[in-house]
Amino acid sequence: MVEDVTIRKNMKAVEDIIASECQKAGRKPEDVTLIAVSKTKPVEMLMEAYEYGCRDFGENKVQELLDKYEVMPKDIRWHMIGHLQRNKVKYIVDKVYLIHSVDSLRLAEEISKEAVKKNVCANILVEVNVANEETKFGTTCEEVKQLVQDIAKLPNICVKGLMTIAPFVENAEKNRPIFSKLKKISVDIMDENIDNITMENLSMGMTGDYAVAVSEGATCVRVGTGIFGVRQYMP
Repeated sequence: MVEDVTIRKNMKAVEDIIASECQKAGRKPEDVTLIAVSKTKPVEMLMEAYEYGCRDFGENKVQELLDKYEVMPKDIRWHMIGHLQRNKVKYIVDKVYLIHSVDSLRLAEEISKEAVKKNVCANILVEVNVANEETKFGTTCEEVKQLVQDIAKLPNICVKGLMTIAPFVENAEKNRPIFSKLKKISVDIMDENIDNITMENLSMGMTGDYAVAVSEGATCVRVGTGIFGVRQYMP
């Protein structure tokens, strides 16, 4: 178990780096949301981050999110950041603050349908596979604008921006063009003034490259290992 003091220290260190990058880029640190990626981590560790002041937690799996949702404070904003299967949408659509990983119209239609049933408005980000990695989900840079326009017509769903998962690299600077490209795409879409669309959120950057992502305009960074330490997978 990582001691609580370590989690607090890690969170403070991440916040300091975000603040430093914001200062260099002429941005306000409060414009960047630090999402503590808590997949595979026990509730005790999440509570240490919560007690430090963190209110945004990201999970990859629906069941794990639901289990933690039941026992943790209700003022937490839960972020679904992993690949979401259509048959799991109904379980989380009224519980998550933001779904980061919408990569197809069929998934968006399912989210819309379940949101109508539960009388909520689902906030989503469209996932873009900027690097065209075969192992990653996400729409292409060429198709994202059309996908956003199609999703915008659906009821009870609101597109709040874009998300990408950049390649794993040793040198974070290698991902700068990825983040820069996603920012440019978001600006291009914003310029279209499509109803029911805002591009207020750019979810990009993880433990290894969030500093570069912030300098390129990220508004959400997803940090797991940098807060909770190396992930432990259950057998």
